Amino acid sequence: MEEKKLKKVLSKFDLLFLALGAMLGWGWVVLSGTWITEAGSFGAVIAFTIGGFLVVCVGLNYAELSSAMPKVGGEHEYVHRALGKKFSFVASWAITLGYVSVATFEAVALPTVIDYLLPEYQAGYLWTIAGWDVHLNWVLIGSVGALIITFINYIGLKQAAVLQTIFTLMIVSVGLVLIFGSSFLGDPGNLSPAFVGGMGGIMTILVMVPFLFVGFDVIPQVAEEAKLASPENWGFFDRLCRHCGCVLPSDYFRCRIRTKS
Repeated sequence: MEEKKLKKVLSKFDLLFLALGAMLGWGWVVLSGTWITEAGSFGAVIAFTIGGFLVVCVGLNYAELSSAMPKVGGEHEYVHRALGKKFSFVASWAITLGYVSVATFEAVALPTVIDYLLPEYQAGYLWTIAGWDVHLNWVLIGSVGALIITFINYIGLKQAAVLQTIFTLMIVSVGLVLIFGSSFLGDPGNLSPAFVGGMGGIMTILVMVPFLFVGFDVIPQVAEEAKLASPENWGFFDRLCRHCGCVLPSDYFRCRIRTKS
C-alpha cells in the first residue's frame, strides 16, 4: 500500500509570514491600553522585555525540535517520540484546547478593532457581561469573521498562507506608521506615568506576554507541507519569526502617540 504524503505547497516566504503573522496577531491592538493603565509605559516595557526573553528560551526549543523532527503535528510528535502515547495524548489535547481559546479571543478582537474605528456602529443590545455591553451586530461580525477564516483554512493551506501574508503586511505597515509617526509627532509627556502599581503592575502584564508572543509554534504544525531544502532551515525560520515577533510592535510608541485627556 502506497504511503500518502502531504503536498509541499509552502515556500520560504509563505512560511515566514505564516508564523510572523500568527505572532503579531490582533492582541497588541486590543490590549495596548490595558498595558499602559495597569503597569505604566516603562513598566509595560520591562514586562515585555522579561517575557520576551522567556519566550525566546521556549522558541529555541522549538527551533531545535522542528529541525530535528520536521513532521506535521509539532508538539504531539515531539512528546510521542520522547515520552510515549499517554503523555502525547495529554499534550495534544492541551494544545488543542489552547488553540480553541485563541480562536474565541480572535472572534472578539475583530469587532473590537472595528469598534475603535466606528464607535457608533453598535446596534441591537443583547446583554451585559462583566460590565461589557454585547450587541447583535458585534456578535455577527465576530462570528462571520471566524467562519470565513475557518473556510479559508479548509479549502487549502496555500490559500490561507496567501491571506496571512496580506494581513501580516498590513499589520506590520500599521506598526511602522505608529513607530515613525510617534517618533516625530508624538508627545513624550504621554509616557507619564512611567510606572503604575509597582511590581504588581509589571507582573500583571508579564502573565499576558507569553500568550501575545505565541505563534512560532505554527512552523512545526506545517512542517511536512513546506518546501525547504534542508532540515536546518526549520531552526533558522523559527528563530527568525520569533525574533521579529518579539520586536514588533512596541507599546512604547503606542504610549507616545496617545491623546491627552
